[in-house]
Amino acid sequence: MSTLESTPVPGETGRPETGRMDGASRLRIGIVLAVVVLYTEVGPLQYTMVVAALQPMTTTFDSVGGNITWALIILGLVGVAANPLLGKASDIWGKKKIMLLCGTLFLLGSVICALTSNWTVFLIGRGLSAFALATQVIAFGLVRDLLPRKYVPIGLALIGTGVGFTGVVGPLVGGVLVDSFGWRALFWFMAAFVLVLTPLLLTVVPESPVRVPDRVDPYGVVLLSGGAVLTLLYLDNGQDWGWGTPSGLAWLIAGLALLMLFFIVESRVRRPIIDMKLLLDPKLGLVLLVAIFSIGITAVQPMALGYMTQSPNQDGLRQHVIDGVVDRAQAKGANLPAAAVEVTFDPGYRYGNGFSLLEYALHIGIWASLIGMVVGPFAGLLTRRVGARIPAIIALGLLAVSGLGFVVAEYNWVTYLALYSVAGVAFGFLWAALPNLIVEAVPPEQQGISAGMLGVTLALGSGIAMAIATALLNNSPVVAHIDVAGESSTQAIPHVFADSSYTHSFWVVLVTTVIALVIAVLMRHGRKPATGGADSTV
Repeated sequence: MSTLESTPVPGETGRPETGRMDGASRLRIGIVLAVVVLYTEVGPLQYTMVVAALQPMTTTFDSVGGNITWALIILGLVGVAANPLLGKASDIWGKKKIMLLCGTLFLLGSVICALTSNWTVFLIGRGLSAFALATQVIAFGLVRDLLPRKYVPIGLALIGTGVGFTGVVGPLVGGVLVDSFGWRALFWFMAAFVLVLTPLLLTVVPESPVRVPDRVDPYGVVLLSGGAVLTLLYLDNGQDWGWGTPSGLAWLIAGLALLMLFFIVESRVRRPIIDMKLLLDPKLGLVLLVAIFSIGITAVQPMALGYMTQSPNQDGLRQHVIDGVVDRAQAKGANLPAAAVEVTFDPGYRYGNGFSLLEYALHIGIWASLIGMVVGPFAGLLTRRVGARIPAIIALGLLAVSGLGFVVAEYNWVTYLALYSVAGVAFGFLWAALPNLIVEAVPPEQQGISAGMLGVTLALGSGIAMAIATALLNNSPVVAHIDVAGESSTQAIPHVFADSSYTHSFWVVLVTTVIALVIAVLMRHGRKPATGGADSTV
């Protein structure tokens, strides 16, 4: 047993020599776990609600085009720096304290987003909210430190898959709020959510006894975040700048140089935010590779589905363009009949249901999350029996099948629902496997920093995937060719993109998922039954 576990948790009924809740009732353990899991949902909640509401938000931020996805990309961007920083801080000052700090920043960011109509200020609010992503990785360590060992694998799976609120109730509540009050209501709801949960976290959940006497490395934070910013900007804007132009490549080269310098500095400083020895250890390093290659498909699929189903079909869009031409003519005093306006699209597209946000949630949005919620605890039990590698392989195999379906199947929301449901099963297995693989790889005193490293890979992987998808969308806008009595004009249709842009995005994340699957199959780590970290060493 590590000497770092020797401080008891005040007021806890567990063994005084560890602070672990071995002597607590199942009810007490269940309540503590429920509060922790719900508090970690402030992170994914802002993704599941906002990703589905991107299309309605374009009415306010209509000038940003496909870059509206930066409302999500910035989560990964800030998460790259925040996760290791806060993970390390949780080892030093206490996991519960840092979770409360994350919640406070999330509350402030949500209020800013609810109040502003300025895109830059909105992104600042989203950046503050992004600190809440660290609650999930910090909670992995908190559960490991507090719960009896036999409950740890299941507890980690529940944190990964949530209790269903984020994926099921979140889109439903979001749909009602957006359809009734507008997209700003989402952010007021999220602010209220964390306000209600914070007193419960304060009073119900004990603090972890694990402490590491250390300091945070500020240079690593600056280098990592700076390198990630420049690299993601190049991936997102490279199509407009020119992928091979010197001015465009300068952003990429500068970003990669900062990231390389980060690895050099972190390997030499006494107190790195990312331990290079941990990173190079095969047990942890391969898990992080699996995470960074697998997370892209879980980010791109819901973004694309929300966009595609809430976009109007071609007939509806054509009528909208005709009505706009007629209205402009009438404003100039001309009586223009609608029959005199001919509209064709270049390129055409096959998707588009014109769903409201609530209709999207009921038809597609909630089902994958509901399935993942049900599968997650069973996947956690499986990790306790056979190890976390098998659930990871199952997850990645199913994600590859779902991804291939998205690539080859012609758009139909029923078909996409079936494919997304397969992905839902995969989500349950994946989010049970990844945290258990991390916990089994490192000793308790390195839990915070290793969980922070997992958070970095997840944030960076999702950010890269979303940035590439955004570039592909912006590269294929739908243009309306308008003919009125022999006079022709063109009009770019904002936020409506060619089928090929989505297909290319699906290809990208399918390839990364297959890479992750190959790594998981070859990986030696995770083949033994999960112990809740009892046998973990580096």
